[in-house]
Amino acid sequence: MQISNEDYQQFKPLLFSIGYRMLGSIVEAEDIVQETFLKAYQIDDQHIDNKKAYLCKIMTNRCLDVLKSSRYRREQYVGPWNPEPLLLGSSPDIDPSEVVLQKEGLSIAYLRMMEHLTPDERAVLLLREVFDFSYLEISNIVEKKEENSRKIFSRAKQKISIIEDESLHYERNKSITDRFIQAFQMQNMDALLELLSEKVTLYSDGGGKVKAAIRPINSRSNVLAFLYGISKKVPVDFYFKVKNVNGQPGIVIYMNGNIQSIISFYISHDTIHEIYITMNPDKLPTQ
Repeated sequence: MQISNEDYQQFKPLLFSIGYRMLGSIVEAEDIVQETFLKAYQIDDQHIDNKKAYLCKIMTNRCLDVLKSSRYRREQYVGPWNPEPLLLGSSPDIDPSEVVLQKEGLSIAYLRMMEHLTPDERAVLLLREVFDFSYLEISNIVEKKEENSRKIFSRAKQKISIIEDESLHYERNKSITDRFIQAFQMQNMDALLELLSEKVTLYSDGGGKVKAAIRPINSRSNVLAFLYGISKKVPVDFYFKVKNVNGQPGIVIYMNGNIQSIISFYISHDTIHEIYITMNPDKLPTQ
């Protein structure tokens, strides 16, 4: 299959977007993008008319293989698993205009919900809902009948509640994030109670590499107690910045000049419903 440099530049962002959303891992997505182009280059078939569809098929099926083989590894993961945060606009290797082909399906909340789906459900849902492939195209990519693809999509939609467009409003959510930070710093309990859902859940991902809660923390009182407990142990050189994390405002925490953790939120109707703290050093940017 003839792959030109123009093909590589054109399709690489799409393939990375599929891989990252499928796997929740930047490194794995980048590796599979390279594998996809290498495999396509080695295929001796001059009769492939639709390069985009063919490359997406290779990429998606390789991601499915990885998901199915890593299920045991994910089950053995220590504590809650959060997707690898994608810091947009801060890495010279990642161009936000390329990565964020669509804002849908990029937030940490959406990627985490993908964990409730089977690999096939995840692939079909993303290809249809995020990338707007037709059912015929999807059936060719995942190698299932068109009718089966429709059923898989319907089943996936029933399993999870899709993040609403309203919840993806960046500036509105940044205002909520700023208010949360200010209220937390001032220990303004009334303001915090107003911002946090009564049933808020916090997912702390240390991956067994650093100290973190090994189970999700539920309820407003428990989450606040956990956060205040952490705040009392931070060193003097601690500082933070609000940055674009997966297309949404997130808090990047620095210690000793390095990123120590990234905090993301699921905000809907001006209320924080879920908090994701990623501390596993394997998932944090080094710059």
